[in-house]
Amino acid sequence: MTSDLKQSDLSPLQACTISRDVQNFDLLIEDMETVLGENWGDLGFAEAKAFFNQAEAEALEFVAIAIDESDEEKLVMLGDIIEAAKQKGIKVILIAEDVSPAALHQLLRQGADEFVPYPLPEGELQAAIERIRTPAQTYDPVAAPMAPMSATTGNRNGVLIACHGLAGGTGTTTLAVNLAWELAIVEKEDPPRVCLVDLDLQFGAVSTYLDLPRREAVYEMLTDTDGMDADMFKQALVGYEDKLSVLTAPTEMLPLDLITSDDVTRVLDMAKSHFDYVIVDMPSTLVQWSEVVLNAAQVYFATLELDMRSAQNTLRLKRALQSEELPYDKLRYVLNRAPKFTDINGKSRVKRLSESLDIGIELQLPDGGKQVMQAGDHGVPLAETASKNPLRKEIAKLAHSLHEIGQDAAEAA
Repeated sequence: MTSDLKQSDLSPLQACTISRDVQNFDLLIEDMETVLGENWGDLGFAEAKAFFNQAEAEALEFVAIAIDESDEEKLVMLGDIIEAAKQKGIKVILIAEDVSPAALHQLLRQGADEFVPYPLPEGELQAAIERIRTPAQTYDPVAAPMAPMSATTGNRNGVLIACHGLAGGTGTTTLAVNLAWELAIVEKEDPPRVCLVDLDLQFGAVSTYLDLPRREAVYEMLTDTDGMDADMFKQALVGYEDKLSVLTAPTEMLPLDLITSDDVTRVLDMAKSHFDYVIVDMPSTLVQWSEVVLNAAQVYFATLELDMRSAQNTLRLKRALQSEELPYDKLRYVLNRAPKFTDINGKSRVKRLSESLDIGIELQLPDGGKQVMQAGDHGVPLAETASKNPLRKEIAKLAHSLHEIGQDAAEAA
């Protein structure tokens, strides 16, 4: 590490870290040395702005500002540093640990070019540096709202997968978002086209989990599905990383009965005609059009936890579907925060839950811990921030399994 900035007389500095104490970010030190060797330096917050005006800073490509929750009280100063760097044409990468989404968004709005969560995912700093070096290839999700959608054809018949939470906080949106992303990257050569649809019109959080804007066009489309065509549908979508198309919840909190069964049918049919996979994040509340999604879905995941509220709600849902003669056997129960393999008592409780409710718990997802909350707060899928997280691994396995089944079915047809 080139902590002595005067060494730039021997070789120009390409970058600098800026932090309260860089020793608190040892992984950043390692990655900077891996990427830049000795051609980087370290600055404190107080000296950063002054350094930008010195001759040694003329060759700087970027600065990596590393912050944690203790630095949130310095947002004004950090914003000034970012603005000073941008005035000198220096790119800014934000390295943040346990920083609130509001603080993070404020700094990004003030001009930071890239964000990388800390602890640093493997290879992510290198990827961020490459992105700022090739700005022409940076993907703008608003300017290109739906790159994965075919502009000329609507002859696909995509697989519809729904996710429905049987109680609050059972990980439904986490499953929907990360499953959609895993399907979008399941193949490198010929990735499938994936659309993620948030039908929770009141509290839908898909846009938050992927840090995407909510578009007014969503409300306009939902209230005029009779006149909806491919162009209107496309305008309502937002793209994520040029690989995933997302129909977010509307900007305003709307009543769930704003849309009818016919509206939902038209939207889902349009999505299925342009995408290989359509993932639907459902509201936990049952409404009239819930039947439409249940009947149309090839797979309907119902998430629950190992507690009494989930057990009671599962039983009530089964009775409701049976009384209406709806296909309740379509439900595939997903136990979130499942006990570990060595937890014999927990495994016994899962078995008793399954037997008492007369259901089969086909998928057990491990507790992903703090990294799951951090990924949601920072607006990125788990695969991008914590690829080795146990929850991410299980969702990736599920995506591969679903994709293999889908391919086998297509070949058989």
